[in-house]
Amino acid sequence: MDDTLKYRIGIGLIPGIGDIMAKKLISYCGGVEAVFREKKETLMKIPGIGETLASSVVLQNILQQAEKEMEFIQRYHIGYAYFLDDNYPQRLRYCPDSPVIFYHKGNVDFNHPKIVSIVGTRQATEYGKDLCNKLVGELKQRNHYPVIVSGLAYGIDVCAHRAALRHGLPTIAVLGHGLSQVYPSAHKVTAHEIVENGGSLLTEFLSNSPIERNNFVKRNRLIAGLADCTVVVESGIKGGALITADIANSYNRDVFAFPGRVTDFCSAGCNHLIKVNKANLIQSVEDIEYLMNWSIEKKKPESVQPQLFPDVSPQEAILLDYLREHGKCTIDQLCLETQMPVNKALTLLLNLELMGCVSSLPGKTYKIV
Repeated sequence: MDDTLKYRIGIGLIPGIGDIMAKKLISYCGGVEAVFREKKETLMKIPGIGETLASSVVLQNILQQAEKEMEFIQRYHIGYAYFLDDNYPQRLRYCPDSPVIFYHKGNVDFNHPKIVSIVGTRQATEYGKDLCNKLVGELKQRNHYPVIVSGLAYGIDVCAHRAALRHGLPTIAVLGHGLSQVYPSAHKVTAHEIVENGGSLLTEFLSNSPIERNNFVKRNRLIAGLADCTVVVESGIKGGALITADIANSYNRDVFAFPGRVTDFCSAGCNHLIKVNKANLIQSVEDIEYLMNWSIEKKKPESVQPQLFPDVSPQEAILLDYLREHGKCTIDQLCLETQMPVNKALTLLLNLELMGCVSSLPGKTYKIV
């Protein structure tokens, strides 16, 4: 096993270093191994790294723990994805706080063309379970065949996983602990079936990580970041599902919520999301199809003569050239391929739309006019 993995694991074990700061260190130092070899005085010159953090890095007393994790990975054939490697999910690359490295058991395609996260309350009603089962079933019936992502918790989460298994769809369970255990233990059989049927168990936590509530809150950003959209089936006015919805919105991903009666406690969170325009109201799969642009037939890109466009900036020309070559593209695809920040690209696209060069479609998709 590549010894570099030790440093990739180790950087996340340095006290006070989160995922954002770890990526900054790797960037400034020129690689993850270089971080551990850098002098304290040099580290202190990096913005945001003070004497305390610099001292933690140079002590390097966490690499032994990283080596133990490497042994666990090798012994139990655990896969892993480092944020600079080709196998890292493209959708997560857009998330600034995505993990430097995560671990997975199973062989699902993390870059599947369609990935949907389904979340909700642990105290699911029969109404919520029926909605969840119907949604997953219709996604397959209408030939979308997405990967279903959820958190393997009681209620809507496990209902989504089991519905995916029942309909032959791959599913990803994002865990709030290491892969040495399954929590809750009542879902061990479901976890095994997920792996056996082309899905994956995924976590950013080490194998010996304790069961802590904060870890389950932290993992919600992965549920949101792995998917094209997040569907909240049922939720109280507070809870992890609403946190996931907020994170998905911050990632510029679409959020959907099933409405419920105003007197239903388990629908209060969904109704609130819709009320404050943080989620699109969903009644059936057709609503997802329309807003995600899934139901629109693909057409061949129209031939456009460059001279027909008004004068545009060099960066606007980059976006136009890519759209001309590839046809309809999502904002995520445009930003990934052109290496352009989302906010910058959205501003340029708005200018191009006002000039009549491009048009926007549902699902944050753009095309040449």
